[in-house]
Amino acid sequence: MIHNPTIDLMLQRKSVRKYTDQKPSDEVIETIVRAGQQAPFASQLYSILLTRKKKAPFGAPLWFIICIDLYKLERFMQIRGWEVVTNDIVMLLFGLQDAAYAAENMVVAAESLGLGSCYLGIMSKRATQIIKQYKLPKRVFPLVELVMGYPAETFPPRPRYPMPFTLHEERYPILSDDEVRAAMQVMDDGYMAQGYYSRQKIKIPIESGRPDTFTHDNYSWTEHISRKWGQWFPSPNDMLEVLKSQGFDLQPKE
Repeated sequence: MIHNPTIDLMLQRKSVRKYTDQKPSDEVIETIVRAGQQAPFASQLYSILLTRKKKAPFGAPLWFIICIDLYKLERFMQIRGWEVVTNDIVMLLFGLQDAAYAAENMVVAAESLGLGSCYLGIMSKRATQIIKQYKLPKRVFPLVELVMGYPAETFPPRPRYPMPFTLHEERYPILSDDEVRAAMQVMDDGYMAQGYYSRQKIKIPIESGRPDTFTHDNYSWTEHISRKWGQWFPSPNDMLEVLKSQGFDLQPKE
């Protein structure tokens, strides 16, 4: 494949969970956010929150929250004499794209400036808390938390699926069990070679009665991900209630 400084920077990106005490300057923060703003957007349906006062996870000095934001859109449409009639499912999907694009641009910009970052995957548990903490108006919803700072650790990038398991040209293939197992092995062997779960003693408990035959030595990515999405958040009701409280109506219209 082709290599250049931008591609190499992206290929070396990893989630950093240990940071130095060095605080990024206001100029660095402005640069990162400005890069986020320049991502491709349909309607700029996002906002970025930042705190430097509260201790962030992993000791990071910067704690961003990227939100889906329909509030600002509706404010200027109101001034123009319009109101949104597009349903909230469509608007949320566009908002998801806009917020995610901004977040990824911020990550790449931070990497180019010598910072590391880590996305936090607990928004579904913290949405209500964040809404209250930041006094978010209706039609604004927190999508993802992102911590940043100067790394105090170094390690290789985490494994990714092999290209044939990712890129499907012209049609989506019917995957054989052998093809799926081959992709699983790439991920699992890569994580175990790095000692990712064994070093940190990470293992999600099994909540059902099924036996746990894994130790920290053979527990790896596909088992970890299977335990997450095979056990957590079976009902959408809590999240639907939080979305409803923020003014997002996802019920079918008559």
